[in-house]
Amino acid sequence: MEIERKFLVKNIPELKGLKSSEIVQGYVSISPEIRIRKKDDKYFITKKGEGTICREEVECEVTKEVGEEYFSKVISNLVEKTRYYINIGKNIAELDIYKGIFDGFVVVEVEFNSLEELNSFTPPSWFGEDISENMEYRNRVIAMKGIDKTK
Repeated sequence: MEIERKFLVKNIPELKGLKSSEIVQGYVSISPEIRIRKKDDKYFITKKGEGTICREEVECEVTKEVGEEYFSKVISNLVEKTRYYINIGKNIAELDIYKGIFDGFVVVEVEFNSLEELNSFTPPSWFGEDISENMEYRNRVIAMKGIDKTK
């Protein structure tokens, strides 16, 4: 089960020295939602359930060959981003700075172990609007339709 909140970003914090990953992902199916992702040198296939803050997620690592085969079947735009991992108390914020056709778009996500933990979370001042339940900002929607970066 994935439990998370997603926010726009008001101010990007200092990133120097933070662990990061290069991510490229695309969707081979929208319903059900099935994504192929290359994270650094590893490949993952993920199936996500419906919902916003709380939803089922099944992810498995696959070989490069299987990953590339799935990438050849992608029906969406590719989403490219650099993900930075930022410690916030007992949580890790994943700051995504998008590249390519989505250059300039920045969001941050925080995953939680429980709904109680999620409900007690106080976002830092550099977090912007909570977009957790706004479907317009789901990666699958961004990949299929694009994003209005003027907001």
